[in-house]
Amino acid sequence: MTRDIFTTGWSYRPKVSAFMELGGSATSEWTDVLLPHDALIGVERRADVPRGETSGYFPGGAFEYRKTFHATAEMRGKQILLEFDGVYRDAAVFVNGNLAGQRAFGYSRFFIQIDPYLRFGSDNEIRVECRTHLDSRWYSGAGIYRDVHLLVKDPVHIGADGVIVTTPEIEPDRAVVEIAVEIENSSALTTTLVLNAEVNGPDGATVATSRSPISLLPGTRGTVRLRTYVAQPELWSVDAPNLHSVQLVLAEGDTVIDERSAVFGIRSLQLDPQKGLRINGEMVNLRGACIHSDNGPLGAVSMRAAEERKVARLKEAGFNAIRSAHNPMSTALLDACDELGMLVMDETFDMWTQSKSDFDYAFDFPEWWERDVEAMVARDINHPSVIFYSIGNEIPETGSPVGSIWGRRLAEKVRSLDSTRYVTNGINGFVSMIDTIVPQMQARRDAAVAAPEGGVNTMMAGFGQMMSRIQTSEQATHRTEESYAVLDVAGMNYAEARYELDRDLFPDRIIVGTETWPTSIVGNWELVKANGHVIGDFTWTGWDYLGETGIGATRYSDSDSAQPGFSGGFPELTAWCGDIDIVGNRRPVSYFREIVFGLRSDPFIAVNPPANHGRSIAAATPWAWGDAIASWTWDGFEGRAVTVDVYSDAEEVELLLDGATIGRAQIECFRAAIETTYRTGTLTAVAYAQGVETGRFDLTTAGPSLVLEATPDRRDLRSDGTDLGYVALALTDGNGIIRTGTDRLITVTVDGPATLQAFGSGNPVTTESFNAAEHTTFGGRTLAIVRPTGPGEITVTAVADGCPPAVTTFSAS
Repeated sequence: MTRDIFTTGWSYRPKVSAFMELGGSATSEWTDVLLPHDALIGVERRADVPRGETSGYFPGGAFEYRKTFHATAEMRGKQILLEFDGVYRDAAVFVNGNLAGQRAFGYSRFFIQIDPYLRFGSDNEIRVECRTHLDSRWYSGAGIYRDVHLLVKDPVHIGADGVIVTTPEIEPDRAVVEIAVEIENSSALTTTLVLNAEVNGPDGATVATSRSPISLLPGTRGTVRLRTYVAQPELWSVDAPNLHSVQLVLAEGDTVIDERSAVFGIRSLQLDPQKGLRINGEMVNLRGACIHSDNGPLGAVSMRAAEERKVARLKEAGFNAIRSAHNPMSTALLDACDELGMLVMDETFDMWTQSKSDFDYAFDFPEWWERDVEAMVARDINHPSVIFYSIGNEIPETGSPVGSIWGRRLAEKVRSLDSTRYVTNGINGFVSMIDTIVPQMQARRDAAVAAPEGGVNTMMAGFGQMMSRIQTSEQATHRTEESYAVLDVAGMNYAEARYELDRDLFPDRIIVGTETWPTSIVGNWELVKANGHVIGDFTWTGWDYLGETGIGATRYSDSDSAQPGFSGGFPELTAWCGDIDIVGNRRPVSYFREIVFGLRSDPFIAVNPPANHGRSIAAATPWAWGDAIASWTWDGFEGRAVTVDVYSDAEEVELLLDGATIGRAQIECFRAAIETTYRTGTLTAVAYAQGVETGRFDLTTAGPSLVLEATPDRRDLRSDGTDLGYVALALTDGNGIIRTGTDRLITVTVDGPATLQAFGSGNPVTTESFNAAEHTTFGGRTLAIVRPTGPGEITVTAVADGCPPAVTTFSAS
């Protein structure tokens, strides 16, 4: 079997039916694109988009893609399939005008067999249709946003998902590696073959070999099971992500019939309420981040370079686990987690049979759920980073007996496909009882509990302490007991009040905080450290995302955005609740969390903007961290009052300006707030424990110069269209200090064999497009993303008023 990337030569347009074109009522031009591609990210955002706060005010739409494919005469008699890693949504694949297959879910990998519809020896048209409209609670994107491959199989071959590698026994001097390989014989003849396997270590050297014959009748399939032994195994872990591979050769005599390779890791998992989660025998507390699937300025596009960058930055920020909220991950993201050492909770669905959006997957769920679970597990099964499968997120049905039946079906389906991982579900007791809570709220009709606009997120944020009382109520305990009982690990959303309660009520229940407020990390992490049955915390969110606009914004009473609900309205773009913004810059909460995790000894300074000093806060949800930033450059505010926050795990902090003490305070819950007056200079925080300095951190006022700096993430790129180069653009004083209060419109040009794939900033409120060559800095920063289209030298030039041009180069080969 051959498996080739199939992402070039495509074009797309908003979908127009032949009848509409014939009648002249509508027409649309085709635009050439290189897959993966998000058809929605370039569409103009509008204030009148229905429920626009969920999608970031991107309208929905229907789109179609087409490609010409030449099927050679030599392909006749072979099985030919297209492998789509994800198409959003309701994908329909046509070959020469004939429907070849469909997929309802927008996040599943799926295969479409196209050889019955091909004309061999000539060109063929492949067309893919898809659509999105009021079907998601966040920005989903649209189109063929993940990779596509062309598979060509001989009649006798290894199955497309036919290789499963497990490591059931691991000892310091030996590991058992079991390899199950499914062989298919679609020919008209009985055949006897030999399967040879070579296991290679992380350095590429052969560490084990095995072989087995297999005989197959016509039209049948069989499984070869090999058991190999690796001496002195190099284990996979977060800190040492050692990857092995197996090379498979299927032969008939001296003739090679098929070849395949698979990457895997040797690692063990253990779980119990006393010692929690253990990987390779060592206890691991999950420092987790929930993430949505978009990649900021790229939209929904998933490419390896983007996912590797995301995982690397999340690890730098102290996370060791991510939860794919709320849909299966892309293959590119799974590969990045394997290679960089990030644990994964891969999630299936945001809804089962009850809708959360007008046209979401709930209508398709009863028919498609089983195939979509199979698709997720088949893709994940050899990835050592995956340790959990989550069967859902905040599913209302989890509070009913029939919903528990559904949960058991899903959990047992997962176990039947993969018994080596743990099954969880992100259950929110509030949502599980929403059928009784909403009527009560509507009946009371008072301001404290009336159902506001913005859906369940707004209701949850408005409840505060009442939320904890609901989660720990006897009714919630009873209604969720069976749904939790079908799981290996009880996933709890915003239910930390249950952790110690359940230790006594359900001694065998193991808990993970599948979704938690970022403002609750201090108490949550203490619960994780103090309780063996609580194995980790997943904050909402590790990385900011498009849609669910403004749930993390701080709104002031004198602001136009101070209105009911969590969204401030158009042109808000992002949720603004991530530890890291949409272009990859760490926000102050990220450093606070790193200190709470015990991973940072130096303090950190976050300065509240002087312009906000004394303003009254109208609204701030538990997802909101505040407006403080790491800057001591506030032009025009000399002599004005300012609040300086210092984060530290020490006992006391001293604040100095140019070496002179201007404040001193006790650290409470890893934070101290010091009131002072803004004056330029170097602001230093010195942390003390028992009178001894434990660390210090500086912020220096930027100088008067204004320089535009361009910093590439790396120099060498692949030239085949599958790579991305990132250029961080920053306005500085020429000495590396960012002019956070000075923003400019930046224009970027790309010369050489590449395109400007996206250009944007972390600004949560903007009308600017990510598809334009101009973008305004936010906090002095923007990010340009280029995509090579061939070999050669690539030059990226950025210009801004009052600055010399910034130039950087890449080499594509």
